[in-house]
Amino acid sequence: MAAGRLRLGPLLRYVDGVTGDCATVWVETDRPCTAEVRGASGAGGSTRTFQIAGHHYALVPVTGLEPGTTTAYEIRLDGRLVWPLPDSRFPPSTIRTPSPGDGVRVAFGSCRWAAKPATGHDPVGPDALDTLATRLATHPDAERPDVLLLLGDQVYADETSAATRRWLAARRDPRDPPGSEVGEYEEYTRLYDESWQDPEVRWLLSTVPSCMIFDDHDVIDDWNTSAAWLAAMRATHWWRERVLSGLMSYWVYQHLGNLSPAELAADPLYTEILSMPDGTEPLRRFAAEADADPARARWSYRRDFDRTRLVMIDTRAARVLREDARAMLAPSEAAWVREQALAGPGTYDHLLVATSLPWLLPPLIHDAESWNAALCRGERGGPDGRWARFAENLRQRADLEHWAAFPSSYEALTRLLTEAGSGPDAPATVCVLSGDVHHAYVAEPRWPDPEPEARVVQLTCSPLHNAIPRPVRLGFHFGWSRPGRWLGRALARHGRAGRPPVEWDRTGGPWFGNQLMTLTLRGRSARLALRQARRGGRLVTLDERTLTEEPRKTPNGA
Repeated sequence: MAAGRLRLGPLLRYVDGVTGDCATVWVETDRPCTAEVRGASGAGGSTRTFQIAGHHYALVPVTGLEPGTTTAYEIRLDGRLVWPLPDSRFPPSTIRTPSPGDGVRVAFGSCRWAAKPATGHDPVGPDALDTLATRLATHPDAERPDVLLLLGDQVYADETSAATRRWLAARRDPRDPPGSEVGEYEEYTRLYDESWQDPEVRWLLSTVPSCMIFDDHDVIDDWNTSAAWLAAMRATHWWRERVLSGLMSYWVYQHLGNLSPAELAADPLYTEILSMPDGTEPLRRFAAEADADPARARWSYRRDFDRTRLVMIDTRAARVLREDARAMLAPSEAAWVREQALAGPGTYDHLLVATSLPWLLPPLIHDAESWNAALCRGERGGPDGRWARFAENLRQRADLEHWAAFPSSYEALTRLLTEAGSGPDAPATVCVLSGDVHHAYVAEPRWPDPEPEARVVQLTCSPLHNAIPRPVRLGFHFGWSRPGRWLGRALARHGRAGRPPVEWDRTGGPWFGNQLMTLTLRGRSARLALRQARRGGRLVTLDERTLTEEPRKTPNGA
C-alpha cells in the first residue's frame, strides 16, 4: 500500500507551559498510517491514526523537548516525509518551549469566517490570522505569541461560502433542510478543510500552539438560546444529526488538542477509540449523551503557563435551559470552574478566565438582556403570559443570550472574579477574555468597598475575519452612552430585574475591524496590545497599555 498523505495540519496544539518538555501535534491523513513528529536532538514521537466516519486522525505526543528551546520539526507518515510541503515559502515549523520565569505572551480573538474571494477585494477585509502569519514568516524577530486562544466560531456551520454551497448542492438537494448549511459529519469536515488549508493559517497553526473553544456558529447561530428554542430545533427531522455531528467534529478537530498528554491518557473515550479500528459509534454515543445532559461532558479546561492560569469556559453546551433553573453553567460545571480558578492561591500571578461571551457588555445591552430574562421567567404576567411570549420571541430574534441573560450565573461569575482577585495571595490581574460581538473594547468594574487587590478587566476582541453592519456599530456606541444607560435602567425597572452587583465603564474602544489582542504577562506585570489587520499584510497597533507593573524592589531587596 502506498504511504499516506497529509490531508490537514499539522496543528501544534499543546505545549507544556510549566515544564516545557512535551507537546502534541494534530494531523489528518488520507488513510490509516503511523504519524511521526521528528525534531532535532531526539525530540519527537509517533502514533497510529484513529478513524472517525471514514477520516483518519492522529494526535502525536512529542517528548524529548528541552525548556527554553526552539525545535524545528517535520511530519512523516509511515516514514515518508509529508511536512514541510515541497517548495514551501514559509520558514520551518517549530516547537518553542518556555523556561521558568519567561512569562507568557497570549494572543486571542474569535469569529473567523474562513472563505476568501477567488479574486479581487475581500468584502470583510484582511484576515487577522493571515496577517499575523505573514508578519511572523517575513520578520523572524517579530513579537510572537506563545499561545493563540481561539474563542469561538472557528467555523461557520450556518453561514457557508459560495464554494461550500456548490459542494453541498452536489451532495444533496439544497432545497431540503438544512439547505445551504452543513448537516452531518462529512460536511463539517469540509468547513475545517476550508479554514485550515489556508496556506498562511496552516503554517501559523503549525508553529504557534493553540487553545480553542466553540461558540454558537460552530454548530448553529444562537445554539442553546433557551428551552423554547431547543424544543423547536428538536422537533425538526434534521437537527439531531446536525448537533451530534457538530459535537463529534468539535471533539476531533478542536477539543482533543486542548488536553495535556496526561489528560488524554486518563480519558476513557479517547482510550477506547484508539483501541478500535473505527471509533465512530462510541464517539456518536458520547455526543448524544453530551447533547442530552450537559453534566455528561466537560468541554471546559484549564491550562497553566509559567505563573499564569487559564480557565477556558464552555458557555454553549454546559447550559441549563429550564426557565425555573436557567443557568449558563450546569451546577457541576460551575463548581469545577470555581475550583480551578481558586485552586492553589499564590501559585499564579495572573488569572485568565476565557469565555466566548463577554461578562461585561455595553450597559444598555446588559440591562436589555436582564430585562428580557425577567420577562421570560414571568415577572410580568406569569411564565405563560403575553409579556413572556413577547420576550421569548425577542430573545431569539435579537440574540439576547449572553451572561446577562442568565442573571444568577452572571452574579455567580462576578462573585468568583471578586474572590479570585481578593486577599493576600491575590494575583496581579484577573482578565476575562471574550469575543462574539464583532468588535473590541476594554471594560473595568467599579467595585463597592472593599475592592479586590487584583486589577479586574474585561478584554473583548472580535472578529478575526468577519464584519458588522454600520447600524449595529452605532448601536454598540449608543449602548455605552449616557442616554443608553438611562434606557437600560428603565428596561430593568420595568422587568423588576434589579441592579447588577457592580457598575462598569468602558476604558478602551469600541474598535471595529479584523483584529487580535495580545497580553504579555511577565512576573506581576501585564501589558495589553490591540492590533488590527490592514491591507498589505500590516498589523497596525490601535491601542497599547500597561495593566499592571512589576513591583519595584526596595534598596535592601525587599
